[in-house]
Amino acid sequence: MKAMVLAAGLGTRLRPLTEERPKALVEVAGRTLLEITLSRLRAFKVREVIVNAHHFADMMVEYLKANDNFGMRIEISREEALLDTGGGLKKAAWFFLENSSNEPFILHNVDVISTIDLHRMVLFHEENRALATLAVQERETSRYLLFDEHLQFCGRRKGMDTKPELVRPASRPLAVGFCGIHVISPRLLAMLSEEGIFSIIPAYLRLAAHGERILAFRADEYYWRDLGKPESLAQAAQDLQGRVSL
Repeated sequence: MKAMVLAAGLGTRLRPLTEERPKALVEVAGRTLLEITLSRLRAFKVREVIVNAHHFADMMVEYLKANDNFGMRIEISREEALLDTGGGLKKAAWFFLENSSNEPFILHNVDVISTIDLHRMVLFHEENRALATLAVQERETSRYLLFDEHLQFCGRRKGMDTKPELVRPASRPLAVGFCGIHVISPRLLAMLSEEGIFSIIPAYLRLAAHGERILAFRADEYYWRDLGKPESLAQAAQDLQGRVSL
């Protein structure tokens, strides 16, 4: 199985830790975010990974070389300008289209950690013949994704008090937080008509509006933490030394 790790961001929320290194090489409990993500993927039989890079890209390349790519085939997708999630994935599409495989792949943010069962998530994706499956949790967030009673993507909303943006009818949409982990069918890549710099969420909304199956994988039972801020890193380090085992 293949995966892409989204690691090109500037890590502005992690400053000053990212003033001299990419956010992927920031450490939690003695391990870099990139090592943690790759180790999790490898544990679920992922053997081929593409990582996008921009901020201190050469440092990331040298780090992977020094660690023998953690025993995996790893390609680097360099971005001269940050392309966001959708643009970054589109630039790396060749990696998932080689050998004409129809096997789904994982798209994983480097700045999140979790115990989400990726094997179970992939099975859910395949059994439901989804175009894309998004790991979500019921939690407070500044940006909610909305799903109908069949767990199909139907819209989004900023905060809990704003009017929802719906692309499919839903009488009582479920508002959840996205965990930064996707399972994607390769056929999605040909459907990304957007160009240049773009987020993948509006692309998902466009496709959902046309009846494509963009589904939610409920991950409420699992540990998850966003690592975008120094205080989150400190809490994650404490969690890893205590009750959480990745």
